[in-house]
Amino acid sequence: MAIYNLNINGKTRQVDVDPSTPLLWVLRDHLDLQGAKYGCGIAACGACTVHMNGNAIRSCVMPVSALEDATITTIEGLSENGDHPVQKAWLEHDVAQCGYCQAGQIMSAAALLKSTPKPSDEDIDTLMHGNICRCGTYIRIKAAIKAAAEY
Repeated sequence: MAIYNLNINGKTRQVDVDPSTPLLWVLRDHLDLQGAKYGCGIAACGACTVHMNGNAIRSCVMPVSALEDATITTIEGLSENGDHPVQKAWLEHDVAQCGYCQAGQIMSAAALLKSTPKPSDEDIDTLMHGNICRCGTYIRIKAAIKAAAEY
């Protein structure tokens, strides 16, 4: 076990965990941040997506030992009032059905728009590839990303 001071959602949080513990389990089991979900455990589905230094990462494979100097943002820290452009567009386009993948989808979309403010369909397809939605709301996801880019 080791003590780590992590910058998560703008606050320093201290955890005492094994260095190989994935960030996902630190968030969910130690810090009670339940937004990022476990989907596959191999970085293939995107349900666990969070931001590290503004970039989308899969928290299920990121060991806590690699994060001491990083800034981590989870869905809970994306905006104080749920009014991030992507969150607003998600509601306007009624994207979520079951909702399980949505935090990861939103975090990936927010990172996409930060790096590519006016994405083409190809940009969206490429940069959202690997975020799996079991309900198949991909058409609404793409529409919501395009709408968020207009805010």
